[in-house]
Amino acid sequence: MDIHSLLEKSTILANAEVDSKKELINTLVDLLQPKVDDAALENIRESVFERESIMSTGVGKQLAIPHGKCSSIDENLASFAILKEPVDFEAIDNEPVKMVFLLVGPESKNSTHIKLLSRISRLMNSGSFREKLLKCSDSNEIYDAFQSEEVEYFGA
Repeated sequence: MDIHSLLEKSTILANAEVDSKKELINTLVDLLQPKVDDAALENIRESVFERESIMSTGVGKQLAIPHGKCSSIDENLASFAILKEPVDFEAIDNEPVKMVFLLVGPESKNSTHIKLLSRISRLMNSGSFREKLLKCSDSNEIYDAFQSEEVEYFGA
């Protein structure tokens, strides 16, 4: 499964303004609202915060990949944000976070979830790609950047 196919322009924020890790995660979860009902949205929120309480998903290099699995959804969902100002995310390198990729999936598809997390990590590990993303001014440019980078990195 392609990462860019999980994203939609409506689930991408450019220059997002948030003041905290909690507000950031809530904002990213709320972007999924049109795709799920209110009960599922709250289950997603709970699963992401529960996972985050175990260990921060701030992976370094100004990136966080909060994620979770829940029984109330049957497909993988994602949202992405580039922040106007970095926020503290308790990242492993103690640096604030500027880009955040949220991934949630069904509990029944653990191996797919792990594969997607790995693919996101590999893609986002590219310094040139992160720089390219930071130059994007809107969700259209961010979406197009993901699509072209993924084709270039992983092939068509």
